[in-house]
Amino acid sequence: MKKNIRLGKIELKLLFFVFFLSFNFYNNLSSNSDLEGAITEIKVLDKISSKNILVKLKNGDEIRHKDLSIRSMKCRNSKFDDNPEITAYIQVKDLSKKSNDDVFVFNGWMFSSSPSITPFDHPVYDIWLVKCY
Repeated sequence: MKKNIRLGKIELKLLFFVFFLSFNFYNNLSSNSDLEGAITEIKVLDKISSKNILVKLKNGDEIRHKDLSIRSMKCRNSKFDDNPEITAYIQVKDLSKKSNDDVFVFNGWMFSSSPSITPFDHPVYDIWLVKCY
């Protein structure tokens, strides 16, 4: 009789442990999906006229702003609220250069808090990341 009680306690602990692991796994998946955004906001500065414009990009869509073709592939917010970090994968083409139609001026990750890590280098325009939601 004691063997059955001990076996029942072990099964109950095992069942509780499996439930706890699956709950934590589901919690991590849902929190990671909350950090991903569908829309990226960037500011484009025209260095010649000193005017900037706020551009909202739906991830995957391409927009044209004057001589630039800009596409945001993915954006993500950080888990921390005290110093939020926004990252986005952005592709930019310069449409004024006809010889290099398929070459990106910028193709990579952009960081809101440290734009100098992967700088956008263009003689006329400057781009920086503002928001992801």
